[in-house]
Amino acid sequence: MSYLLALDQGTHASRAVVYDLRGVPVAQAARALASRYPAPGFVEQDADEIFSTQVEAARTAIAAAGINAAAIAAIGIANQRETTVVWDARTGKPRAPAIVWQCRRSAGICAEMRAGGTEPYLRARTGLLLDPYFSATKLAWLLRSDPDLGRDARLGQLRFGTVDSWLLYRLTGGRVHATDPSNASRTLLMDLSRPEFDEDLCRLFDIPPAMLGAVRPSAGHFGTADAALFGAPVPVTGVLGDQQAALFGQRCFHPGDVKTTYGTGAFLLAQAGENLPSIPDGLIATAAWDLGTGLRYALEGSVFLAGGLLEWMQAELGLVASPAEAEALARSVPDAGGVLVVPAHSGLGAPHWDAGARGAVLGLSRGSTKAHVARAAFDAIAHRTDDVLQAMARGAGGLSELNIDGGAARSDLLAQLQADLSGLPVVRPQDIETTARGAALVAGLGAGVFAGTDEIEALPVSEERFLPRIGEAERSRLRERWQQALDAVRRVRA
Repeated sequence: MSYLLALDQGTHASRAVVYDLRGVPVAQAARALASRYPAPGFVEQDADEIFSTQVEAARTAIAAAGINAAAIAAIGIANQRETTVVWDARTGKPRAPAIVWQCRRSAGICAEMRAGGTEPYLRARTGLLLDPYFSATKLAWLLRSDPDLGRDARLGQLRFGTVDSWLLYRLTGGRVHATDPSNASRTLLMDLSRPEFDEDLCRLFDIPPAMLGAVRPSAGHFGTADAALFGAPVPVTGVLGDQQAALFGQRCFHPGDVKTTYGTGAFLLAQAGENLPSIPDGLIATAAWDLGTGLRYALEGSVFLAGGLLEWMQAELGLVASPAEAEALARSVPDAGGVLVVPAHSGLGAPHWDAGARGAVLGLSRGSTKAHVARAAFDAIAHRTDDVLQAMARGAGGLSELNIDGGAARSDLLAQLQADLSGLPVVRPQDIETTARGAALVAGLGAGVFAGTDEIEALPVSEERFLPRIGEAERSRLRERWQQALDAVRRVRA
């Protein structure tokens, strides 16, 4: 068995990548995944489509690699986190739409609980904030809004899982209902000091504990994918939330190592080691992984819209035909000409955590063109990432460099803007799909292909570095103007 299969289930696509045992991609495939927006701030998906697109992508990747599934040593899963799936325990059928991590429908529940003084307790127990982002608030909304769901949940007839749990359940023919600490720690239902769901936290959200699966180490045997799916039974031996998978794929194994993934959002994680870290204002603490030797932690800051900003300009505004055209437009002007884009379409995430803020385009003049708006969009992604980096630097006492990955990391313009704004060297691997790579590598650990992370660190990786080109005075000027834009959008409420 000479290959590893990564299932990278993301917000807009389900991807699959076949790797050799050196961590080199051999073949890959993707299938688009649709989202629905039934009301302002609502985002949902079809749970069956999440699974079917992932299986189709995997079958196509295996065929493109020219191999039989029997040659695959293990499957690793990386998944969009916090997205909430509820299914029937008897039939295995979804009982509601999958509520996507971006969805803000549970803002009212959060406000109600915050008014009751619950947030400090939750932050101390879970490392998280009381925000619609996290799964328990979404699940509580589902059980409140649909009396039939609430009743069946109390009767023990429903199961809940994040997307990793849903994929595991379906891959194994309903035999496995489980998750790992990197995903469980995103629900507001896991005490961060120990890798298990907590009954007191469940009670706080009025969620029956019977809905929840087992929390298992991230590397190890979860179950076996049915032979009918891929042509042979294949063990699933690695599970990580997508951002932790990217941290793993970037080989950020040491405290202080930092990465950002430019996907739909931008997600920054800093490795914190085996001790539960103190949490700077505006950031959260999360489980990085458990490789069978105990929890490792990370500090995290999430930006809700990054690469998705370019997709919005394409799909909803029609300003560009592709993200590549957006970059070409942005490069056609020396700067944004005073235009500022603030991507707060679903509120502001870290370090501001303002669910009511909404996006804006500011600083327009008669001479503004769509090229200036495109350039301002790239500036905005870099600024929002830098907001989080500044908070991380305050907590960590300084950062040495930033590792980047994800689709938008292909942009040399964005990489250079990020270096300029942050004042840090920006390091980009040749293979920017580190989420899938991390899923494959952790599965390799779980299957015994690798003896430890030292072997993974020794695998060859090609990288490119971008160094800052502006001085601190110009950096401070840009940050001050960005702060003015943030202040403006936070005064306009949803």
